[in-house]
Amino acid sequence: MSAGLVEKWKRRVKRASEKWNWIVRNRRARKLLRTAALPSAPPIADLSRFELKIFSQHGEDGILEAIFAKIGTTNKYCVEFGVGKGSECNTRNLVERKNWSGLWMTGNEFPAHRAHILKREFITAENINALFKKYNVPRDFDLLNIDIDGNDYWVWRQITDYRPRVVCMEYNAHIPPGEARAIEYDSKFIWGRTDYYGASLLALAQLGKKKGYELAGCDSSGTNAFFVQQELAAHFEIRPVAEVYRAGRKLRHDSRTMPEVTV
Repeated sequence: MSAGLVEKWKRRVKRASEKWNWIVRNRRARKLLRTAALPSAPPIADLSRFELKIFSQHGEDGILEAIFAKIGTTNKYCVEFGVGKGSECNTRNLVERKNWSGLWMTGNEFPAHRAHILKREFITAENINALFKKYNVPRDFDLLNIDIDGNDYWVWRQITDYRPRVVCMEYNAHIPPGEARAIEYDSKFIWGRTDYYGASLLALAQLGKKKGYELAGCDSSGTNAFFVQQELAAHFEIRPVAEVYRAGRKLRHDSRTMPEVTV
């Protein structure tokens, strides 16, 4: 058997293994989700136990279902940017299966059948509030998801006229949990698939606290952090950043220094 065929076979085995793993995890998560909202259920200590993969990459579908099972919904409105073509993203399950509405934004081209929700925009700290106004985002809404692999920290910091109840954000797990760092702001930044992107979990947690949010947890892949408004925090066990932090995948190293940030 040639080397090419061997590698092809290995990829097939890996995909089959991952698919089976998610089948098992999804069954477990669905059982947990049935009890998460019961009055007798305690505050959620570990969001990653609810990971369930439908359209998300790392089980965020289940985590978001667990969060809203606990806190309820208001207008079922979501905003997500950095969604690619909209096929794999954190809010597709809510929009297509849970009767949510909202706004998706991407810098990429996308299929015409998603034009009712997906808009082509390049997100910056300078234009984010204007884009929310342009697309009639309500001031108070249920969920904001930020995933632009770069200026995430700076964009969230700049969102001042809107108050989502829950914020999901990617963090840079290559930065130790005791350091508050973010990339230097560059409105034209495009991620080069290195470890130079975004911000550390501590930096986001500190920014979130200043904006009135608590860090409720992270997914097991070391990719996403989930924040809830402080008035909703009693539904979750709020723990120190170092306990919530999860290590992420390895990426090619970029020698640029990420400076410390303060809020």
